Amino acid sequence: MDRQTSQNLGLDLVRATEAAALAAGRWMGMGQTKVSDQAATLAMEAALNRIAFDGRVLFSEIDKLGAADPLHPGQTVGTGEGPAMDIVVDPIEGRSLLGQGHPDAIAVAAAAPRDAFWSVPPAVYMEKLVVGPLVAPVLVPECLDAPAAWTLALIARAQGKTVSDLVVFVLLRRRHRDLIREIRNAGARVMLRSEGDLVGALKALFRQGGIDLMMGTGNYPEGVIAACAVKAANGGMLGRLAPQTTAEREAILTTGTDLHRIYTVDELVRGNHTFFAATGITDGSLLAGVRYHGARATSNSLIMRGETHTRRTIEAEHLLTPEGSEA
Repeated sequence: MDRQTSQNLGLDLVRATEAAALAAGRWMGMGQTKVSDQAATLAMEAALNRIAFDGRVLFSEIDKLGAADPLHPGQTVGTGEGPAMDIVVDPIEGRSLLGQGHPDAIAVAAAAPRDAFWSVPPAVYMEKLVVGPLVAPVLVPECLDAPAAWTLALIARAQGKTVSDLVVFVLLRRRHRDLIREIRNAGARVMLRSEGDLVGALKALFRQGGIDLMMGTGNYPEGVIAACAVKAANGGMLGRLAPQTTAEREAILTTGTDLHRIYTVDELVRGNHTFFAATGITDGSLLAGVRYHGARATSNSLIMRGETHTRRTIEAEHLLTPEGSEA
């Protein structure tokens, strides 16, 4: 069997998300976003470099640490031996949530074979719609252009619910004022969060997430990460670039990308050899946060594999060094 097919890279990626979460968790509620970003990024980079693969960072949250970010796009990671993979990472998804001690801050990483991700480097924002496996078969590209009431009726019917039963995850942003109004006027309920639409996508995939779908415009890298999780969960996803500034729009157009095209999950990441890993930093409905117990800490992680549609949850206990990192 080919190594690229047999190796479950998710079991390696989760060590990187665990390392980031252990480093970031110490800063919960401290309001030190830059310091926590740096600690989590350095810990994730060190863990990624111990993985036996030829890794390349495709996207990351480069605005956080600027040019000093050791996980900037194009950076090579891993030992250089093993499958050639592209990775998309976010050492802290929800850094303001972490700084304020709020739920659902997580460390995440996703991987796919080289050039499998849909890549438009100048893109910053993407319009997204994510649903679970029950709704995925009826999801059509028209859902992104249709009135919210039409899309919600379609989703409710697929779930055997009424529209008033639905809960929709939306980021609390000025750009979503009309969307929020449409959802409420249709009779559905809205879960508003200040950040973390990747967590919103995960909540839409699993019953315990407490929502039925995620809608709205969020960061492009998180959209690509979400696609790996959606694919592994047999969920449905639609995405379309949504530049928020003239500069972003013009930069995207220079690549020849069609700004009107709507992409399905299979176009956002090609093939099934995909991996997703996430570790809770603060408590949430899907993952518990890091707990520290003197020289030890516990973590709660999620691993998903596109090839087998396997979902694993891991509760781990870590022995810490005097510096606070994993021994």
